Amino acid sequence: MSSLDKAGAFRIGSRAVRRLGYGAMQLAGPGVFGPPRDRAAAVAVLRTAVESGVDHIDTSDFYGPHVTNQIIREALQPYPDELLIVTKVGAKRGSDGSWLPAMSAADLAQAVHDNLRHLGLDVLEVVNLRSMLGIHGPQEGSLEEPLTALAELQRQGLIQHIGLSNVTARQVEDARRICAIACVQNQYNLVHREDDALVERLAREGTAYVPFFPLGDFTPLQSGALSQVADQVGASPMQVALAWLLQRSPNLMLIPGTSSVEHLRQNLAAAELQLPKEAVARLDTLAETTARQ
Repeated sequence: MSSLDKAGAFRIGSRAVRRLGYGAMQLAGPGVFGPPRDRAAAVAVLRTAVESGVDHIDTSDFYGPHVTNQIIREALQPYPDELLIVTKVGAKRGSDGSWLPAMSAADLAQAVHDNLRHLGLDVLEVVNLRSMLGIHGPQEGSLEEPLTALAELQRQGLIQHIGLSNVTARQVEDARRICAIACVQNQYNLVHREDDALVERLAREGTAYVPFFPLGDFTPLQSGALSQVADQVGASPMQVALAWLLQRSPNLMLIPGTSSVEHLRQNLAAAELQLPKEAVARLDTLAETTARQ
């Protein structure tokens, strides 16, 4: 048994996976662009994650681009039977590292084939459509065209399950008229809680919610209250932030990323951290405090 089992499991698509996984974005170079400074270290992080019990890895071929998927293949192929690799499509990178929309049918077909080739897979188990209607956050608008294109690739047998990323609650409901939705992946953490109602609704419906930037954006969460709770429970602030998410709702599936084996182990140790009720109540107020500042 892995210590990660203490955090429980939840279903994404057709299988249940441990709720504390790994996000591969930081394996690429600075700004998620180009190769890592130390490719051997990136390989070591992935192998350590799987050896530690991680069975859910989140990636995308536009990380790098292509870099993280190539490193995942180098580090982990042949893949363990229990490993779920979830990828994203809908964006591409400019030559200057910019993030550009790529949601046409042709773009999505190319992205799916690129992911298959670079990961060395015949079928992608879960593919999230990353809405680029708003680059820095969800924005209302129709996703019917790109979702219809992904559903066609699903019918062709290239994709098993479809998820959504960077979307609104209305877009989730509209998407379900086109195809089944295996998971929703949006920004969510201690202080970024616009999706509270969506998290709860998806939990009632049995749908996974995968928070990206669970430790903040590219600048880690900083809070005096968070540090005080961490001191009280004998953990790091980041472990407390992850433990809070795990206790927030049973459908939250965490994918904290790191390029360091040491930080990976620290993140995974959050699965064993049970926060007392008074600590959770105090942390719950951080979003309100941040909103007033």
